[in-house]
Amino acid sequence: MKTKNYMRNNYRILAENCLDRNEAEKAMTFYERAYHCEGGKRDVALLLDMALLYDEMGDEAKAREKYDEILAVDPDEASAYYGIATLYDNNADYENAEAYYKKAIHKDPEYQKAYFFLANLYDVTGDKDRAIEYYRKAIELNPEDFWAYINLGVIYEEMDKNDTALELTEKGLALEPENYKALFNMGVIFKKLGRRDEAVSYYEQSIEEWQYHPYTFLNLGVIYIEEKAYEKAVKVFTQGIEGNPDAAFLYYNRACCFAQLGKLPKALRDVVKATELDPGLVEYMKEDRELDAIRQLDAYKKLFK
Repeated sequence: MKTKNYMRNNYRILAENCLDRNEAEKAMTFYERAYHCEGGKRDVALLLDMALLYDEMGDEAKAREKYDEILAVDPDEASAYYGIATLYDNNADYENAEAYYKKAIHKDPEYQKAYFFLANLYDVTGDKDRAIEYYRKAIELNPEDFWAYINLGVIYEEMDKNDTALELTEKGLALEPENYKALFNMGVIFKKLGRRDEAVSYYEQSIEEWQYHPYTFLNLGVIYIEEKAYEKAVKVFTQGIEGNPDAAFLYYNRACCFAQLGKLPKALRDVVKATELDPGLVEYMKEDRELDAIRQLDAYKKLFK
């Protein structure tokens, strides 16, 4: 038996070494060898490793097979119910995902990740009250769960409970001070609270951390548009386009700024680019009074009859 256990454990170590080198298929080969050693088919830790790797490799059927094997060995293994829940969740089968997250929590009332992802499920499906309940439980179990604070803050912001949103987002940001999404969310909240300078500051900090979130540039640029500071807005949208060349709304808003500045050829070029990227903007553009000035251009008339 010692020899068999040694062989099984040795294969698991070899598999883990392969994972460290990002060699998933080779790792699974060693896991399979461990699985076929004596006792391997009842080794819950091994079965869980295999299920997780199969899921990572995109083989959901094999992952589910291993989770079911775990439950056949130990019907009280919460991690197996949680793993099955994630498979359903990833396929937007929220009814079954909810049921299995709850089974995981029933088996282990302190399964923090199950609370978190059940909260996320309720958020996605629009049940904000239950999302709040489960995010708060996730935070109770792990007061350093950054995303629980951030996601909960977003829900309160969407509900216009902006003071609560600010408090939660600040707690998240204290855990990850350079996270661009948290900095962006702070900008959104401060803008809604009428604290313009702080909103601008947080949007700028978010941009410093990550150049590839087009909505940060959009929100900052819109602040300048509202103030009729069109040159500043153009600079923001231009910077945003450099990192996000497929963001149609950045070209569109820059076009509006160019039109207000009397730079009509540039405005038209941006309108053309925006509508190429998002044809759904064409009808909206035709009614947008901010672009009235470009309608006199012959090129506009030819392009948008």
